[in-house]
Amino acid sequence: MTFINKNKTKYKDAFMVSLPLIIGYFPVAMAFGLLSKNTSISFRDTSLLSIIVFAGASQFMALDLIAAGVSSGNIIIATFLLNLRHLVMSASLAPEFKEIPRKYLPLVSFAITDESFSVYSFNKDKISLPFVLIVNGLSYSSWVIGTMAGYAVGEILPSSLQASMGIGLYAMFAALLSPELGRSKKILHISILSSLIYLALFYSKLFSSGWDLIIAIILSSALAVAIFDRRGGKYE
Repeated sequence: MTFINKNKTKYKDAFMVSLPLIIGYFPVAMAFGLLSKNTSISFRDTSLLSIIVFAGASQFMALDLIAAGVSSGNIIIATFLLNLRHLVMSASLAPEFKEIPRKYLPLVSFAITDESFSVYSFNKDKISLPFVLIVNGLSYSSWVIGTMAGYAVGEILPSSLQASMGIGLYAMFAALLSPELGRSKKILHISILSSLIYLALFYSKLFSSGWDLIIAIILSSALAVAIFDRRGGKYE
């Protein structure tokens, strides 16, 4: 009975931490489906983008680049650079996944996103194969189903509602980040630094859409490493 109760607790924990992802992903994925339809991409290709790529920022950026007539080669390079952060995230989580059988690692790593990385980083003590598969499965399903639903109901929803769906992405990040801001000065300072760098690049218009985000990621990461390495990363 103790073993069964422990498993039930793990499953409940996985579902509870997945709720912000499910709630946040679905409207954003619907917005992606709507935008993709307006970009004249077929339902099949739109669905495959979410099923195979499963990277929200890259998918939205790809739509902008497609609409702007950018070549497929440049789109691939841009999305590759934007998604490089997932390599760093995976490397950071690798020690926490050491108990997970190697045959499941490709499946686990495929579904690591900015949001699931935050969930795992803040719940390291709960990480196990069932926990990770539930979080990954629920978030992935929410994104894929939301994409299809957005494309399917694109003509039904009023334009004001379509425009408001994108706010779900920011609300989701806020829900994941805000509990940690009060616990760690380091996280608070990195968040402020990253925001300022991105805002400066975005309003300077020095770079085209998508590239400002890529460069902001690189600059803020490099500065954070340099600052906290110099200080020893000792303050919390």
